Amino acid sequence: MTVDTKERLIRAADTVLRTQGYAKSSARTIAKEAGVNSALVFYHFGGVDPLLFAALDRSSAERMELLAEAVAGARTLEDLVDAGTRVYRSDIDGGHLTLFSELVAAAVAKPELREEIRVRAEPWISFVEQTLERVIGGTPLARLTPPRDLANAAITFYLGVNLFTVLDSDRSRTESVFAMARRLAPRARLLTRRLPGLGTKRRALD
Repeated sequence: MTVDTKERLIRAADTVLRTQGYAKSSARTIAKEAGVNSALVFYHFGGVDPLLFAALDRSSAERMELLAEAVAGARTLEDLVDAGTRVYRSDIDGGHLTLFSELVAAAVAKPELREEIRVRAEPWISFVEQTLERVIGGTPLARLTPPRDLANAAITFYLGVNLFTVLDSDRSRTESVFAMARRLAPRARLLTRRLPGLGTKRRALD
């Protein structure tokens, strides 16, 4: 019964944060969605914020698994752009980035949330960095733009795209950015040719 109640609360927190936002994610609202007493939010999680982060953690684990599958076969920048576009569309439709964005926005007024968000962003940055290292490691592009810097830029861009989607209801502007990336990726092939003697590192990562 305890596990079931915790699961119901996590699912309810996920739903409320996605559909009503952080400002309306109260213990009473979440408990009502879960069909339980609001005191159980504090009993099981110690407060609303820890419960919301539990919902984010659940969603992140699911998204990370899907992302790993999406980029597993990527060998070129074109492959990564195609995978990134698919994941973006899935995340927007599924609402994962809404969870993260709502908590990031809340951290502006609540500094105590910032470290919790930073800790949860790091695995995503590391994953993107490792994927880029696998695909472009040992190339002139990697020397010009190190994978760690590109990973930071990618996460920053991705979060910004999600926030901008609120204003871009038909997604035409954000879709145009991904279309531009698809046009540019093939033109970067010369920069992704591996330099002699630098292929060993990539083979070790494959």
